[in-house]
Amino acid sequence: MAANAIDQTRRMLSLVTYLRERPGAHVQDVARAFGISEDELISDLDVLPMCGTSFRGGDLLDIDTDGDRIWWRNPGALGAEAAEPLRLAADEATALLVAARAVATLPGLREGDRDALLRATAKLETAAGEVAGASSRLSVTFESEGGVFAEVDRAISERRRLWLRYYSPARDELTEREVDPIRLFAVGHTYMEAWCRLSEARRTFRLDRVAEIRILDDPSAPPEIELRDLSEGLVQPSAEDPEVVVEVGPGGRWVAEYYPHDSAEELPDGGLRITLRTPAPASLRRLALRLGRDGRIVAPQDLADSARQAAAEALAAYDGQD
Repeated sequence: MAANAIDQTRRMLSLVTYLRERPGAHVQDVARAFGISEDELISDLDVLPMCGTSFRGGDLLDIDTDGDRIWWRNPGALGAEAAEPLRLAADEATALLVAARAVATLPGLREGDRDALLRATAKLETAAGEVAGASSRLSVTFESEGGVFAEVDRAISERRRLWLRYYSPARDELTEREVDPIRLFAVGHTYMEAWCRLSEARRTFRLDRVAEIRILDDPSAPPEIELRDLSEGLVQPSAEDPEVVVEVGPGGRWVAEYYPHDSAEELPDGGLRITLRTPAPASLRRLALRLGRDGRIVAPQDLADSARQAAAEALAAYDGQD
């Protein structure tokens, strides 16, 4: 079974400490300790020597094996590195501070761990000086996709089908579906391209919209389809697709996050003027209803009129209820 890239990375980080403390360890013993085959271990050992001993690379790790035992030729390199005072460059300190602040906001983090992290962050801010001020203007938003990514990556490796509960912003609903994953890719966000058994068509799923995921025992068997060229972006509307202009207030800025668009111009009130293309403009009437006072369709005029009519009908139906 092909190794999962995430699991392999975690394993190799543990291997560094394990091998440093066990010079001359037997290949079979190390493989057994990590629950992998000897071939997988040898594959890891082929990669480890290319890793450096410090944040910026440093000396390469000199690890070798004769097929039976594993030897670390320069174990002192890490010790010497660790003995030196920690000196961070501006970009290193910024990266650490931004990451530490982001991790401190994660739900489920034990309060003791959070307090320890905040104390360490404060010390790092003091040591970083002016860099700390610059880093405070940066932020990281965690998408709930880390575990989803791992499951999709595993399903692709094992060629197994996935079950999803997926949020569709266009319909504002959660749907359940089974999909045969094809590939993972990133264009601003991380996506999975898959063959959807519900629609019997190729679909693209944004990982942070996956509410729940489960790997099934059924084999993944997507039909032979040509992979799209994503070099020009995820959405490549046709020149014939109608252009739609939507203006949203501050409460509707999320539209630019959820809907692929050509442009998003800032408005004086803190809102946005969003221009997008779609082969089915009528599908945006639901968006107009969701926005309510936070937005409106500006163009084309017939779509704007139909959206206002739909809103009026919905309001009349609501007023007619007892």
